[in-house]
Amino acid sequence: MGAAANRVFVARMAGLAVFDPLGDQVGRVRDVIVMFRPGKPIRVVGLVVEVVQRRRVFLPMTRVTSIDAGQVITTGLVNMRRFEQRPTETLVLGELLDRTVTLKEDGSRVTIEDVAMQPNRTKEWRLSRAYVRRERLGRFARRGEAFVVDIDALEGFGIVEQRQGAASLLAAFDGLKAADLAEVIHELAPKRRHEVASALTDERLADVLEELPEETQVEILNQLESGRAADVLEAMQPDDAADLLSELGAGQRDQLLELMEPDEAEDVRRLLAYGNDTAGGLMTPEPVVLPPDAAIAEALARVRRAELSPALAAAVFVCRPPLETPTGKYLGMVHTQRLLREPPHQPVGQIIDKDVKGLPTSATLEQVHRQMAHYNLVAVPVVDELGRLVGAVTVDDVLDHLLPEDWRDDPADLRDPGLTGEIPRVLP
Repeated sequence: MGAAANRVFVARMAGLAVFDPLGDQVGRVRDVIVMFRPGKPIRVVGLVVEVVQRRRVFLPMTRVTSIDAGQVITTGLVNMRRFEQRPTETLVLGELLDRTVTLKEDGSRVTIEDVAMQPNRTKEWRLSRAYVRRERLGRFARRGEAFVVDIDALEGFGIVEQRQGAASLLAAFDGLKAADLAEVIHELAPKRRHEVASALTDERLADVLEELPEETQVEILNQLESGRAADVLEAMQPDDAADLLSELGAGQRDQLLELMEPDEAEDVRRLLAYGNDTAGGLMTPEPVVLPPDAAIAEALARVRRAELSPALAAAVFVCRPPLETPTGKYLGMVHTQRLLREPPHQPVGQIIDKDVKGLPTSATLEQVHRQMAHYNLVAVPVVDELGRLVGAVTVDDVLDHLLPEDWRDDPADLRDPGLTGEIPRVLP
């Protein structure tokens, strides 16, 4: 079997399933760790594998028995201790892709879009080839030529660029959900986080920001130009935007609110007026609201909208006009499951659940989750002193406040007692 048969391009490994010898899935590949050594081949140290609770752990290459057919097979136990990158280590997907290096042959500049690794005769994995694209010459030049070269034909791998792109990194993780991409971005160095955030669309960045710890949200937002920061805040859920803005100084917060569209800013301002741990501070002001004479068919069409979260799509709130929050008088709610059991032409007003009363905006977090637990709800209505619907609190917002503040940084340790054995890191 030739060397090329054992060659693996790293970008194609993103998301590959990792299995133990018994065929049980351990996790998924999120990155490859390499080590630069002066005058020596670039050594592949191991893999970053995402296991339960999105925890990232280190898997040494000495524990990898094969990489083929879209999977990685390990020799046995995996150390569940959270991965921490060492100063001498480089993440291929997170840091090496999109880096600009020099082609020794003619001194031209090329951008790394992928790299290949393969084992040598002693079965030590090393970077061997690179898929690169030549830089465009001139403003109106076509996209540069792409080709594969030996790693030895390039120089400048170890030089960190001041302005590095992120297209290849994002392409490698293109299919990830926002929460998983947020985890990838959170693990990057601050400089690289900014570069990746800058390459995302406003809507995608908004989704990712909602899944990041507050300090990382603030860090990224502060690095954006003010106009774009306002656009991203508009694309966020109003309650998440309000939570983020509450972490900023009053001057910066007011400036960004002024740059936002008036309607979007008004929703956020209303939420900022409530305490963080009250129903008013937790709620979203954009639940699904319909009048009592609306047909069930219309209600089902509304909850099918792709942009709705599962929690918001679980119920329709029935109110007198106007239907924008704050609405007219709140009448009750209809659960989506009930909608599916009734004739499409029937008015929603005839199947209202009147037992679920609206909580006041001042209701405490404990009152909110007691209401949810008592009625087995994933969303509860919030009303003002006039009985008008002003929003709804969803279960995901409650969980965010019940979990420790740093839960995104260090997910609960659910390690299997059989997987706690220490696996030493590979040394240079």
